[in-house]
Amino acid sequence: MLIAATCLCEHANSQEPPNIVFLMTDDQRWDNIGCYGHPEFNTTNIDQLARQGVVFDQAAYAVAICMPSRVTMMTGRHQSSHRVGFVAPEDYTLSRPDFLQSYPAILKQAGYRTGFIGKVGFTVTEQATRPSTPREHYYQQNMGDVFDFFAGSETVPTKKLEWWPTDDEGLRQIYRPGRKGVTRTLQTGEAMLRFLETQPAEQPFCLSVSFYAVKHDSTSHMYMPHFEQFKDYDFPVPENWVEGDNEELPNVVKDNARGVPLHRQRSSTPALYQRLVRRFATQGYTVDQQVGMLVEKLKEMGELDNTVIIYTSDNGRFQGSHGLFDKCILYEEAVKEPLIVYDGRTDDTNQGRREDALVSSVDIAPTILSLAGIEPPAIMQGRDFTGILDQTQDMSQWRDAVFMEDLFLVDLFRSKRKPNVDEINQKLINENKSYRSHGTRTQRWKYFVYYEHEPPIEELYDLQKDPQEQVNLINSPEHAEVLRKLRKRTDELYSAARK
Repeated sequence: MLIAATCLCEHANSQEPPNIVFLMTDDQRWDNIGCYGHPEFNTTNIDQLARQGVVFDQAAYAVAICMPSRVTMMTGRHQSSHRVGFVAPEDYTLSRPDFLQSYPAILKQAGYRTGFIGKVGFTVTEQATRPSTPREHYYQQNMGDVFDFFAGSETVPTKKLEWWPTDDEGLRQIYRPGRKGVTRTLQTGEAMLRFLETQPAEQPFCLSVSFYAVKHDSTSHMYMPHFEQFKDYDFPVPENWVEGDNEELPNVVKDNARGVPLHRQRSSTPALYQRLVRRFATQGYTVDQQVGMLVEKLKEMGELDNTVIIYTSDNGRFQGSHGLFDKCILYEEAVKEPLIVYDGRTDDTNQGRREDALVSSVDIAPTILSLAGIEPPAIMQGRDFTGILDQTQDMSQWRDAVFMEDLFLVDLFRSKRKPNVDEINQKLINENKSYRSHGTRTQRWKYFVYYEHEPPIEELYDLQKDPQEQVNLINSPEHAEVLRKLRKRTDELYSAARK
């Protein structure tokens, strides 16, 4: 049953509820954005949001792979709680009752017009079922009462796209078959503007836009005119990029994680690295142009001053750092989250601030609800950080650590439709091939453990002295007390995440 939401008319001081736009890219690494210190990516519109908003420098993903990360941000729950993921035993769809306690559903009940555009990446079913990737998704059947406006698909816009209202001629033209010269990101931008064009004047809205970019690197996924500015540019190479194999990785990762062979194929030489980053930069620029059009449209409508825009991604990506290509593994390139919050209601004196508070992707949903004046339901495990945004939060009462987990095993992903998938899972554990991990990130320290390996394999990094995570301090006697505390804190956070 849907949690009762505060009626809009009951908001404190009877203030007009804000519009909320939640923008999410796919696989966009935090340092591939200008405002995070890399202007060569040319994200001028996103950077302008940052100059007028709050940029979080210590945000982290609770889980760094698309399906569970998206569900975590929509529901405010850790993967160990919602259990939506790619592989057993956390390979369930999201149940309707759980979906009805997500931020879009609660905002819908409170009177908001709601929209979703782009990559869904997970499936809602009446009850949670396995596997989490059924062959049919039935978006309108399972999500139609929550989203007034929808144009989404599983992973790419050509795969099981559904859209509604079905009588919207604008949507029909945007997604008509055979259009030439319009790539997936431009279509997403067009649908985003169409939502705004059809917005009733007296109703607040919440629009969730999930760009398919910057994932994938084929020409068909890019708007090639935007490639011209990057095609001959040599991007700086991170210090922890590894040419060829990285012999310093734990053997369980080297032998089993898909990021290792993907690195060999895609990012293990200087030429491969530059090719990929130029293509990811192109897609990031195309997204940035859509952000610029969004802001201009909101200005034209007279709504920008009452709109909150949140910009993030679903997870990071290694791109050759640590000798990995993929995501999931709990190094910074995968788990550090770009997070920008622009609030048009904020006066100039409170704009353009960088924030070091520890926030997590699990905090997104409760914060969105709080921005709308709605008390987050108790089932949400994240914390509302609106007090950090407006600087009223007593930071002595804020969290001292965030919890992160990686429950993905590629061998199980390949076996996800087999009836004996739980037996395969146990066999991988018994054979010491599991690289599932969880850990804790504080302002200074990063600790994580491959907890199903026997004996457990641990990693410890001093992020102040070693932000590239190149020196594992796990066997350092001088850090024994730090390690003891982080082990204890991780156990506490893991126990809380499973509730």
